[in-house]
Amino acid sequence: MDELREVGLVPDEQDLGVGVEPGEDGQGVVAVEAAGERLVVDDLEPERLGRDPCRVARAHARARQHRLEIDLQRLERRPRRPRLRLPALGQPALVVGARAVRLGVAVAQQPELLGHRTPGYLVSGPAVTAIVDTPEEAAALELPPLLVRRPLETFLDERGIGAGAIEATTIGEGHSNITYLIARSDGTEVVLRRPPRPPLPPSAHDVLREATLLAAVGPADVRTPQVLATCDDASIIGGPFYVMEKVDGHVMTTSLPDDLDTLAQRRRIAEELIDALVEVHAVDWQACGLEGFGKPQGYLERQLRRFAGLWDVNKTREIPDVDEVTRWLGEHRPEQQAATIVHGDYRLGNTMYAHGAPARLVAIFDWELATIGDPLADLGYLTATYPQPGDPPDGIYALAAVTRREGFPSREELIARYEERSGRPMREVRWYQTLALWKSCIFLEGSYKRLLAGTTDDPWYETFGTMIPELAERARRVALGG
Repeated sequence: MDELREVGLVPDEQDLGVGVEPGEDGQGVVAVEAAGERLVVDDLEPERLGRDPCRVARAHARARQHRLEIDLQRLERRPRRPRLRLPALGQPALVVGARAVRLGVAVAQQPELLGHRTPGYLVSGPAVTAIVDTPEEAAALELPPLLVRRPLETFLDERGIGAGAIEATTIGEGHSNITYLIARSDGTEVVLRRPPRPPLPPSAHDVLREATLLAAVGPADVRTPQVLATCDDASIIGGPFYVMEKVDGHVMTTSLPDDLDTLAQRRRIAEELIDALVEVHAVDWQACGLEGFGKPQGYLERQLRRFAGLWDVNKTREIPDVDEVTRWLGEHRPEQQAATIVHGDYRLGNTMYAHGAPARLVAIFDWELATIGDPLADLGYLTATYPQPGDPPDGIYALAAVTRREGFPSREELIARYEERSGRPMREVRWYQTLALWKSCIFLEGSYKRLLAGTTDDPWYETFGTMIPELAERARRVALGG
């Protein structure tokens, strides 16, 4: 329990106790107490406890330190897949797969509380995470790890990217490709991107393709990090990956730094978001050597055909609204705009802003879906998923909830600024917004399928059972002008 004191989660003078108590159905109840007050109770087989009972205790103690109200409720169990339910701050509960981090835990609105590392083990947040030192340790795991330190150290050494031991911490939302901050003992810090565990939908999570685009647009007027190395050898960490420079700044989704939390700076944040997108769409992609990166002709038609086929691969149940929107999109497909680079997942949470005012967007991340196509696909996605007052509090609208605050412009104002800065007409923007919501349903269903197959324990995916049908219904309403 010393780790709890070392990271300042409980006072040095407080006595901590941990034990396994009798529970229901022969289960053991792991209880951690401080000064007579219970920090956490977790019902799980005692043999899964291992040597680290404070894995769960630390996360809960951090949550308590930030005044989160946590309640644990038992849920119906699947074989070998214990579950906890963690409501916090009156928000919808997150359902947590304990196996993911032995005694895993997640906290609504504060997943970053779970990314704290101390020597010896990792407590990770929203995605299944396993970091080991050697290939031998990796081979002993039930599921393959996402990072193997020693081979990665050798890879970086050979390319002159820092020196010394590696510490790795998950960063970002972690619901698609996995992103790590890699810190070496000589002070070097870089960022690594790799795909999640298989099985994956065809062409999804292609991190090396993402790296190709980033390297190509590096000399252009686009706000992207520099790619330092790529690797297609799965024997290094268990999958392909690339390494890029670390960019300092703020990623803003549910909160704002104090110096940007004013009415004027909130508006400027959104204006920068639009202006940076206009810059992406203005890049001469052919001059960058991206002629073979995508097929610009027939982009919209291919999008409809590809995602309709992907729905057949991904779907785990019938959702009539998805089928209705599929038909509507085909019947109302507009003429395609002149081809540009398309980011594919452009939103506030995939950007970074510099420290200090005025607000200045310094980096755009997560290019895994990028291609050459119709630029209004990006604008449609950005505005369809951009939260404003009156939108649902959860689902995809929880990914950038900060834009509900006073001072942030409306969707209509974003569209008007893009039209002014780009010169492109906005007559068919509703079609592109519908396309974005429909595609989101299909992508998310693929993640839900991985959850049901047992290859991920991402707690956010547990909400997809109800969230995806609700999103499909919203897509139908947008299509029909509701």
